[in-house]
Amino acid sequence: MTETAVLTIRRATAEDLPAIVAMLADDPLGVTRESPDDLTPYRAAFARIDGDPHQHLIVADRAGRTVGTLQLTVVPGLSRAGATRTIIEGVRIHADERGGGLGTELIRWAVERSRELGADLVQLTSDATRTDAHRFYERLGFTASHVGFKLKL
Repeated sequence: MTETAVLTIRRATAEDLPAIVAMLADDPLGVTRESPDDLTPYRAAFARIDGDPHQHLIVADRAGRTVGTLQLTVVPGLSRAGATRTIIEGVRIHADERGGGLGTELIRWAVERSRELGADLVQLTSDATRTDAHRFYERLGFTASHVGFKLKL
């Protein structure tokens, strides 16, 4: 394996924000709701995320370049006999890296980290239009067990 092929999964820093936001914006849904030209709201959100011990915003870094990201949230609960769950959110892979197994590696990292954090269940949501993503998550063992709802405030 060459040095450029080495992948590091690590906690995101404020310096990663431009690359993270660019990945969030680089798809048909993200292009309509993300603003990579103005990082002000993302900096404020990052400060909240970074200061919360239940939030794990991570990036995949290859040779100093941010090529993937996801956010893992730990949610303690009363249901399921006091089960702790984690929620995977904001999974994005840089366009140059898609189809090469990085998404699988990030999700497997998140599942293993969830075990380390004492979670009993890992859950995620995916927009109803992302059928390729649904197949991807099912291939990794996730089941489409619920119907999700949102209320924009």
